[in-house]
Amino acid sequence: MNAAAQPVRDLPEADGIRYVDDEAGVRACFALMQQLRPHLESADELVSRWQRQRAAGYRLLALWQDGRPVALAGFRLQDNLVHGVHFYVDDLVTDGALRSGGYGERMMARLKQEAAALGCAKLVLDTPLTNVLGHRFYYRNGLLASALRFYTALA
Repeated sequence: MNAAAQPVRDLPEADGIRYVDDEAGVRACFALMQQLRPHLESADELVSRWQRQRAAGYRLLALWQDGRPVALAGFRLQDNLVHGVHFYVDDLVTDGALRSGGYGERMMARLKQEAAALGCAKLVLDTPLTNVLGHRFYYRNGLLASALRFYTALA
């Protein structure tokens, strides 16, 4: 399986969750994505990054309510020696004003469904050590902490 491959057939919209596959949809997601990625300065920057990452297999899913996204997830297939081909979640966020409303659980269930439909045996994501509330959410949703990621900034 090519890790950058797109699904042969998108799963249908369910429970208000649908793919964000156009620039207008990505722009509509900017305020929500900025809650997770505050370094993003504008919708134009998000669109530009989305276009570049999309070429490498990145997809966005959003849960819409009353015409606006209230939760979203960015994901891609990856392949490495640790996990083999796996479903990697780059971004997962629920609107801060709506947390604990079940939106994150709905998104996580959909992500697991997407991963299974693509034949992946694993769903993997990274989260900061400081994201204690996120850790609790991930544990409740069946994810286990299995590693620490180390990095250094290069000049």
